Amino acid sequence: MKMKNWLVAGALVVAAGVGTAVVLRSNVHEAPQSTFVLLDGSQQTTQDLRGKVTLVNFWATSCTTCVAEMPEIVATYDKYKGQGFETLAVAMSYDPPSYVVNFTESRKLPFKVAIDNTGTVAKAWGDVKLTPTTFIVNKRGEIVKSYVGAPDFPELHRLIEQLLAEA
Repeated sequence: MKMKNWLVAGALVVAAGVGTAVVLRSNVHEAPQSTFVLLDGSQQTTQDLRGKVTLVNFWATSCTTCVAEMPEIVATYDKYKGQGFETLAVAMSYDPPSYVVNFTESRKLPFKVAIDNTGTVAKAWGDVKLTPTTFIVNKRGEIVKSYVGAPDFPELHRLIEQLLAEA
C-alpha cells in the first residue's frame, strides 16, 4: 500500500510541475511573421529580430500617452542597446507619414521607426487598435509580455535584463 501511495504522490508532483510550466508559458507565443517598412524605405521582418530582445511599440503622434512615454522608451533603448536589445516603433496606419517623420526627426529617435500604412502589421500583432501597445519579444522570437498603455518602466527593465541574461 505504501508503494501505491508513493506512486500516486509522485504522479501528482509531476503533474503539478507540468501544469505550472504550462501556466508560466501560457502567455508566451510566437511573434507573428511581419514585414516592417522603415522610414528610410528599408524593410525588416520579424525573423530579423531573432537573437535580440526586442521592444515593439505601436504608437501614434496623436496619442498623448505615446508622446509622453517616448522619452522613457528612448532611455530604455539607450540603456540596453549595447547588450543585444532592439526597439522598433510602429506608427499606426492613420498617422500621417509626414507627422511620423517630423516627430522622429525632431525628437531624434535613436531606434528604428516603421509606418504601418495598410494596418497589416497591427492586425497581425493581435489587431492592435489602442495606442500605445507594446510587446516584448525574447531572443527566440516569442512574445513574452504585452502592455496596453504606458508600461511600468522599472518592471519592464527587470524583464529586459532577465531576457538579455537568457542564452
